[in-house]
Amino acid sequence: MAETLATDAAVTEVESSTEAGNAADVADSSGTAAVASEDLLVQEGDVAGDYLERLLDLVDYDGDIDLDVEAGRAMVSIDGGDDLTKLVGPRGVVLEALQELTRLAVQQQTGARSRLMLDIAQWRASRRSDLGELGRTTAQRVLEVGEAIRLQPMTPFERKIVHDAVAAVDGVSSESEGEEPQRRVAVFPSR
Repeated sequence: MAETLATDAAVTEVESSTEAGNAADVADSSGTAAVASEDLLVQEGDVAGDYLERLLDLVDYDGDIDLDVEAGRAMVSIDGGDDLTKLVGPRGVVLEALQELTRLAVQQQTGARSRLMLDIAQWRASRRSDLGELGRTTAQRVLEVGEAIRLQPMTPFERKIVHDAVAAVDGVSSESEGEEPQRRVAVFPSR
């Protein structure tokens, strides 16, 4: 009888895990993990959207919230109102802080660590374009002068974009140097 209760408890625990969408515990060859993961990302986007909508109401800013799933992460963007640039701040510091707060709100609601990406007033999209160009021009400059170039300190988001742009140019490589918040990208001629 005790063994039956223990087995029933184990089965109930597995069923609860399945119902919660814990893809790592319930993955099978039919793609269940991908569906559960996609559902969790949609849920993250919904929770983030609700959280950010309450925030916009609180500060009395207008904005349209768009939710999407891209490259295995929930993507949330706010566009519209003139005041939204205040939510970006200088060099995106306010945006980074809001993203972290939103991730914490999602984690509290879903129980899972979130990697969602927040963009406000298309600041990240514009920054991505600018940093891609910076990476390409820096790589070309390194090829011309034959010496390493170190860029200004950047956030992890910014460094990733520069590394990707440099990687697309033959004859150069890049790495991150230093400690946060002074971590920067260094671009070198390939050895």
